[in-house]
Amino acid sequence: MKINAIFEKTIQVETSLRNSRVDFSKLTATIVAVATDVIINGEPVVGYAFNSIGRYSCGAQLRERFIPRLLGANAEDILDEERANFDPIRARKVLDRNEKLGAHAERSAAIGTLEIALWDVVAKIEQRPLYAVLAERFGVSPVTGLLPCYVGGGFYQPGGTPNTLRDEIRGHLDAGYALVKIKAGGLPVKADLERIEAAVDLLGSGEQLAIDTSCCFDQNSAIPFARAIEPFGLRWWEEPCAPDDFDTYRAIAEQYDGTLAGGENLFAAQEVDNFLRYGRFDGKIVVQPDPPLAYGLGEFLKIIAVADSHGVPRANIIPHGGNMMSLHIAAGLGLGSVESYPGLFGVLGGFSREVEIVDGKVTLPTAPGIGFEEQPRLIDVMRSVLADGK
Repeated sequence: MKINAIFEKTIQVETSLRNSRVDFSKLTATIVAVATDVIINGEPVVGYAFNSIGRYSCGAQLRERFIPRLLGANAEDILDEERANFDPIRARKVLDRNEKLGAHAERSAAIGTLEIALWDVVAKIEQRPLYAVLAERFGVSPVTGLLPCYVGGGFYQPGGTPNTLRDEIRGHLDAGYALVKIKAGGLPVKADLERIEAAVDLLGSGEQLAIDTSCCFDQNSAIPFARAIEPFGLRWWEEPCAPDDFDTYRAIAEQYDGTLAGGENLFAAQEVDNFLRYGRFDGKIVVQPDPPLAYGLGEFLKIIAVADSHGVPRANIIPHGGNMMSLHIAAGLGLGSVESYPGLFGVLGGFSREVEIVDGKVTLPTAPGIGFEEQPRLIDVMRSVLADGK
């Protein structure tokens, strides 16, 4: 049992949207394909993954360091004890070799994307959906039936108005969603408050609305904004400031009565530990790491342990990303919810055709592995990575 080849490709993210800081039309992403010598139903098993949305492609690191390192590994370093399947946790140790500590963002997405692709391989070899494999392997009671889900949207877009936002939210409600997250912080406060008010009026309660300000505030501007939004009783306020600005997070937590959220720009368990230790959230925090951006599933398990040590329940750990990778991790590790990006970011957004939205929750897929094969446009691109690399 071995890895025959690994291919990567940079693709452009298909969108014209922006948040308070980033023009998403400029973003790229990396897709990887890990081809093995394992044959199932007459075809070699191939694992796929991509490095989520919100960062740029990581092809250079993959080509120069991590793909050669993984292809050159000994069997005992990447297979399980029985040599019956691959072991992504062991493989992470191979990928970490000769790497200095710290500076996680420089490499965490390259390693995490490869590691997630290996998990796709593992579950395909077992012929089970990934969430079922994870639940069994890590002794977790998996989510069964339906998994709570919120829809990420409300981006700023050319020509957008509060009425544009209302129409978008009506579409989400008609599709079966109940909890909506929108962007804020990118307009004058009065205009953002109009957007928030329009969303709350339509949803019926601030508890059904979260906002994401994408790290746009410093302490001087964050506190007045906190006072302005507090009467809405929002579900959470995500990323008010930079993830390592602990003083501002702490000041907001002390003065804002609502729940805060953050973590998509934290890439290692130690970073999450610092965030929770020095932010002093007193339990009012939702932690949102993005698995392929943060070294993959193995590191995500460490992040869960760190969050638990700070009193954060699994219900308040929600993988960022709005894709099938995050869905499987949330369901397989018994987490509280998952994000969804329907119709956004081209082939990279949303769930597979197996997944349905029912009363604010998602059904679970049955396809082996992550199930990219049930996303026709995305799997076509992924298979092209494999074909072009051969």
